[in-house]
Amino acid sequence: MNHFLLGAIFVTCAVIGLLFLRLWRKTRDRLFAIFAGAFWILGLNWAALAFFNREEDRTWLYFVRCLAFVLIIIGILDKNRSSRAR
Repeated sequence: MNHFLLGAIFVTCAVIGLLFLRLWRKTRDRLFAIFAGAFWILGLNWAALAFFNREEDRTWLYFVRCLAFVLIIIGILDKNRSSRAR
């Protein structure tokens, strides 16, 4: 059951990434491209969790998740910076 839920979360993150990619193709706004990349990184993180059973093996995955959240923060800061310049 746990692997099923991790797979469902992976697919959900991949689909959300594709939706943000579609929005980026329509608007060419960097925020959507950054969000797409962040959700794909989160999806890969959830998929990798299914393959590591020991807690010691999972600790590096927190850095991958942190990278995705840092990308989201960078995207938001970039969007606020560019809207102030207008």
